[in-house]
Amino acid sequence: MIFELNGVNVIAELTTTVTLLDLLRTDFGLTSVKKGCEQGECGACTVLLDGMPVCSCLVLAPQVEGKRVTTIEGLSENPLMKELRDAFMENGAVQCGFCTPGMLLSSFALLRDNRHPTEDEVKVAIEGNICRCTGYVKIIEAILDAAEKISPD
Repeated sequence: MIFELNGVNVIAELTTTVTLLDLLRTDFGLTSVKKGCEQGECGACTVLLDGMPVCSCLVLAPQVEGKRVTTIEGLSENPLMKELRDAFMENGAVQCGFCTPGMLLSSFALLRDNRHPTEDEVKVAIEGNICRCTGYVKIIEAILDAAEKISPD
């Protein structure tokens, strides 16, 4: 099976029952994709599939053939992702860090498509990501702060 992973075409040998989550962690060593609930409830395994946030634990790996998969590592040099990471740090939106990669990817997809989100739009964008540490207020503030910095008008 061939698909694009973080901008590079890759080949994977796999069984039909392996999840994208397990493929990314085991075969490609991408441990930023966290193994949380394995039921699509926590968002810790969020990746971008053809640009849209998905829970990789709910996607069978063969389903990504010919598609584009992006993890946090694939956006490390992206200016929008850099702004989001900085805003998360500046606003105290990172505590244990388990939810952070998925939260950042969901936030990235939001700000990529909507440079001026409302607080309610931010809440909807991250609703599939559970954070047990911050209480969400600081995360929402960080996303709104990043939005302000990328589009100050």
